[in-house]
Order: sequence, then C-alpha cells, then structure tokens
Amino acid sequence: MILEQHYLDCLAQASYFIADQKSGAAVVVDPRRDVDLYLERAKEHGVTIQHVILTHFHADFLAGHLELVARTGATLYLGQRARADYPFEPLADGQDLVLGDVRVSILETPGHTPESISILVFDVEQSETVPHAVLTGDTLFIGDVGRPDLMASVGFTAAQLAGMMYDSLRTKLMPLPDETIVYPGHGAGSACGKNLSTDTSSTIGAQCASNYALADMPQSEFIELVTANLMPPPAYFPVTAGLNREERATLPDVLERSLVPLSLEAFLAARSRGAQVLDVRPGEDFRHSHLAGSTNIGLGGKFASWAGSLLDLERPIVLVAEQGQIREAALRLGRIGLDRVIGYLDGGPAALPTDRSQSGSVAQIDVRTAATELEQDPSNVRVLDVRTPTEFESGHAPGAHHIPLAELAGRVGELRRDERLLVCCKTGYRSMTAISMLQADGFTGAIDIADGFDAWLAADLPFAGAELGTCNP
Repeated sequence: MILEQHYLDCLAQASYFIADQKSGAAVVVDPRRDVDLYLERAKEHGVTIQHVILTHFHADFLAGHLELVARTGATLYLGQRARADYPFEPLADGQDLVLGDVRVSILETPGHTPESISILVFDVEQSETVPHAVLTGDTLFIGDVGRPDLMASVGFTAAQLAGMMYDSLRTKLMPLPDETIVYPGHGAGSACGKNLSTDTSSTIGAQCASNYALADMPQSEFIELVTANLMPPPAYFPVTAGLNREERATLPDVLERSLVPLSLEAFLAARSRGAQVLDVRPGEDFRHSHLAGSTNIGLGGKFASWAGSLLDLERPIVLVAEQGQIREAALRLGRIGLDRVIGYLDGGPAALPTDRSQSGSVAQIDVRTAATELEQDPSNVRVLDVRTPTEFESGHAPGAHHIPLAELAGRVGELRRDERLLVCCKTGYRSMTAISMLQADGFTGAIDIADGFDAWLAADLPFAGAELGTCNP
C-alpha cells in the first residue's frame, strides 16, 4: 500500500495519494488545483489515478478535482449529501472502493459541512477489519475540530452543524481503534479551525486523550464550545466554497489567459479601467519604490489567503512581479479561485514609472526610535498594530491602536489622517501590506516599524499586555 500526505504550507492544506501497486490503481483525496504533483507520483509508482474524492466542499482553497478528472479520466466522488453542477458518484456511509489489496471505506461525518465524509484506509494484507488510517477532512484536526459556521448559509445554523459534528465524532471517529492514524485536511495556520496543531498526523488514541473537543461532555456544552470565539472567516471563503460546487475553468486555461505581458501604457490603462494593482515583491523591495496606489502582498507569506481576504474579489488584477515570480503569483491566486488576473507589467519593477506623481515609497524606523517618539509626542504619534486579537492581547506597544489587517479597510475611520502612524505587525510582512492599503486610501503619515513586534521584544522595550505568544506572519 502507498499512502502519501502532500502538505501545502502556504495554505496549511493536506491532500492524499493512495495506491495499490499490485493492481496499479490509485485514488487522490482533496487534491490541490495544480495537479501535476499527483500525475508525477502516479508515474513514479507505476499506477493509474482511477478515483478522485473530495471530503467536502472546501472554503479555503479551490480543489483540483475537475483538473484531475480532465487529465486522467478518473471517476469523481462526493458524499451523498453533496449537490454539484458537474457529474460525480455519491458515496454513502459504509460504501467501499477497492484498489486491489487496498480498501477505502466511507464514513459520513457531517458537521463542518453537511456533506462531509471521512475515509478509512485498510491495508488488506495487514488486516481486513482494522483500519490503518482515517482521512478526516475538516471534521477532526490535530488538537481541534472543524468550525461549524462556514456552511451555515446552506440551510443549517452553526449550532445545528455543531450538533451533527458532536454525533459524527462520537459515533464514527472516536470508536475507531486507538492505533488508527489520523490524517486531517489542514494544520496550523488554517482558518477552518480555531487552534490547530502544527502536527500533521496523530492517532485516534492520542486525540481522544488530548483534543479538547473529544472530552466527555454533553452535546449542549460541545455546541457552545465549538461555536464560541470564532473569528470572521476570510472574505473569499464563501466564493471559493461556491466554486467548488460549480463547473468552471481549469487552472491551465486560467493561467493561459492570465499570463499576458502588458506594456506600461497598457498596464496603466487597465488600472484606469478599474483593475487593482497587486505588487507581490518582498516588502523591503516595495518599500523603496512602487506604483502609487498598489497593494503589496509578498509571495513570502500567506500570500493567497491574504489576497483573498484583502483584494476586491470582483475586480480584475494586474501584477507587478519579478520575472521568476509571475507564474507563481497567478498560480497561487488560482489555488483559491481568484482567477481575475488579466496580465502583468512587462519588464517587471524596472518598468515602473519614476516620476513622483505615479510612484511611492514607505518610510521606516527602528523600534527604539519608535519608542522614543511615542514617549515624547504621544498626542501626535500612535502605533497601529495589525496583528490578530490573540497576538495583540499577548503583548503590544504601549497605547497601540489595534485593527487586525483583515479588518483594516472597513475601519480606517478610526484613524486620524494628520497623525504620525507607526504600523506594526509581528515581523514586518503584514505591516507593509497595511501601509500600502493606507497609502492607497490617502494616508500620508504611515511609517513601518522595522521587523515588527518581535524586534520590539528583542530590544527589551516596555510593552502592555499579558503573557506573550507567537503567530506566523
């Protein structure tokens, strides 16, 4: 038996390649949209991808089920409660797919979504009755469970879905043998849960012993627990979830129409017609010079998630990128269904206009200078902290004003345009994005605190807040 987990760090997303070398049959579960990886694995193992399964309609990424079916002719499967615009075979509780000496068996586990399924994987040569592993999709994570509110708009309340999850966990997953390996759909950094572990696998026994959601409690307490303190989901989640139900263009077609070189004249004309300019360079490069009004989201961080959260999902996108980053940027946007790229600046950043009326830059200061300014002129200098609530509460610069980056566009009214605004995140990635947004909105006094709150702590400067925590950029 071949069972491979393929983990995509930038989306904290796991897909699975399962095959039986004797029969030459393979199944891919929850594929990413760029599917060459699975075709390469099939070729290397000498097997054929015959089946593609989605555990549910994902909200955080656009799955590659249509791409993989188009490339291989495989049969597509969804849980029997699913409704989609494309052909698929429904999978009911207890139904099996047999791949020679490998058998996958379906467990209906609604809760994260109504149609969610989990997948038992049996190596028949080892045991016909004891599963080797269970692929839990977004029902059970390591240290957490899937949030029940993302699909509350499809006819169920979050509380109703949480009640379904309670039953799914306790009647379908927790009774499995302790040694059964748990392979989830996501890890730390995903917005599909509240507090996922950095581990990407575990066992049923370990989760029953340590996962807060699997503790002994009545259903009412569970519902209250998993529906409390949920952050608003990223703006693109409902759009992507809908696209996963629909017949739509495949990624190769999208990239073909996206990767169009534009002269500076054509690039500026696209902007004047309403296209949003997305500059994907590192913040340090953007800081020195950029096209005025452009948004900086660097490829080095959670690029796709931030793009889906901050960009206008209805407007076309034109890219500013170094030559080697253009396709990568369009591909990563395509992974979440943001298929509105219409071209890129031919010649890259070197082709940007240099006259002051069209170019911009970002001022930057170190943390010690920032602390001195705050102390000397607190009425005209303020720190804007764009980290998450948990990060902010764990520790922040004295007197800092807190607006999470995902909420900035809707809360700029809280800021004074005449004040000196020192923008801070953890390391500098999010602060540069925030400043690019503020500059596009007419703020001229936004200044970047170099290296963020990590540098503030390293300099042993005074801070407010409770026990310090950590978070990815």
